[in-house]
Amino acid sequence: MTADPSPPARLPKPPTRPTLTREYLAAAALALIDTHGLRKFSMRRLGTAIGFDPMAVYRHYADQEDLFDGVAEALFAEIDVGTLPWDGPWRQLARDYHLRLRDTLLRHPHAVQVFATRPVRSPTSIDTGVKMLTKLRDDGIPPAQALRLFRCLREFTVGHALAIAVTRLGADRRSRKPGPGSLDYNLLAEAADATTPDDHFEAGLTAILHGFEQLAP
Repeated sequence: MTADPSPPARLPKPPTRPTLTREYLAAAALALIDTHGLRKFSMRRLGTAIGFDPMAVYRHYADQEDLFDGVAEALFAEIDVGTLPWDGPWRQLARDYHLRLRDTLLRHPHAVQVFATRPVRSPTSIDTGVKMLTKLRDDGIPPAQALRLFRCLREFTVGHALAIAVTRLGADRRSRKPGPGSLDYNLLAEAADATTPDDHFEAGLTAILHGFEQLAP
């Protein structure tokens, strides 16, 4: 009896190692930061985690700061700006964008500091900025004034996300707020008990948008 020399109809794909690209490395770095925290991140640990010589990372990123620029771009990509309400009022666009930015950052609390400490210069980010300023210009808001608005909104959003991230990562354990019934339980402590750390965010967005509307020519 002879063996059938013909190959199987469908061969499985052979196992392959991941292709190293800037995007892949940034996504892997973000996953590593999510899992172990920013302080424990290193280029060597990244190389080990993806199964490559750590020096291979340097063929795509000059150094760790350059890689962190890529991580910030990966975070920006998660916002999915293409599905924002570009055809609606500019106020809704601005609000939805910064709500998504806040939510994206809080999905990655260990990485908020990375995003907060560098500008995002990806082509998608730049195109988004131009598109937003164009929309506001078409509604009668000069580009310089529109840029001031978006800078205020970004700083408020990133600062808020950083504060919430720090709290979620354990800063609340160091709180010295007195409890109800204690001798030093004051009005500030009472007000803090009546709020949550993030229940003012949308009110803040509204206030900033309203304030700039009042400044419009």
